[in-house]
Amino acid sequence: MVGLIIVGIIVLVVLLIIVSNIKIVPQAHAYVIERLGAYYATWDTGLHVKIPFIDKISKKVSLKEQVVDFPPQPVITRDNVTMQIDTVVYFEITDPKLYCYGVERPLSAIENLTATTLRNIIGDLELDNTLTSRDTINDKIRIILDEATDAWGIKVIRVELKNILPPREIQDAMEKQMKAERERRARILDAEGEKRSQILVAEGMKESAILKADAVKEQKIREAQGEAEAILTVQKANADALRMLNEASPTDRIIQLKSLEAFAKAADGKATKIIIPSDIQGLAGNVTAVRELWKDDVPKA
Repeated sequence: MVGLIIVGIIVLVVLLIIVSNIKIVPQAHAYVIERLGAYYATWDTGLHVKIPFIDKISKKVSLKEQVVDFPPQPVITRDNVTMQIDTVVYFEITDPKLYCYGVERPLSAIENLTATTLRNIIGDLELDNTLTSRDTINDKIRIILDEATDAWGIKVIRVELKNILPPREIQDAMEKQMKAERERRARILDAEGEKRSQILVAEGMKESAILKADAVKEQKIREAQGEAEAILTVQKANADALRMLNEASPTDRIIQLKSLEAFAKAADGKATKIIIPSDIQGLAGNVTAVRELWKDDVPKA
């Protein structure tokens, strides 16, 4: 009975040991395995079993892209201006074995190498170039770091200068310059707005004058058309009167009487002298004689 218990315990311990030595490497990770203290293998994603007491997982390495934000570093430009610059480095591990055995504390090594490289690059530039050549500086640092860290199993993907802080007095001068530039742009915008406003007012006055001229023109055209229509109406009436007179076949006496009426109307004007044709004079005399005879025939009261 005791022997069975001992055997059961042994079997249970063996099972526990076997289970504890079964390892699953997750996605985007790698395990560095040492056997008897020496590098043995690198396990990729999947199921693996190590030999108990012989194999050991030396390091679990993430193969994802990693980001390290280094604190500001003091650097001096070629024109002796001290600035504080902090950098951000994006990298990934391409060789877990070199990452484990290539350098002690890889992140600290990257930080020191970044600071040294940054000082060397900024030392060849003046302040103005440093502030305006950020992309160029980023590319130079990335190339140098990528070459240096290749032996450590690390690939530097990109480097960013997060902040560039000049001395306080230079910052104040830059702020004043930026303020002056903003004020200048504001004045330009105000001037352009005023100019545009004046143009709009002038265009409005021009359009108003054109509309007024068009209205006057239209009025004169309508007045001229009205006068023309009135003249045509009078002429048409005269023509109709003549036509009707011709159609009535008037006698010479009637024509002479009409002429006499026309001269009578003319006499009502302001003319000081009127010349009457002889035939109308005779007709006027006859009319006077008839009127006198009519008066004599009328019995007196």
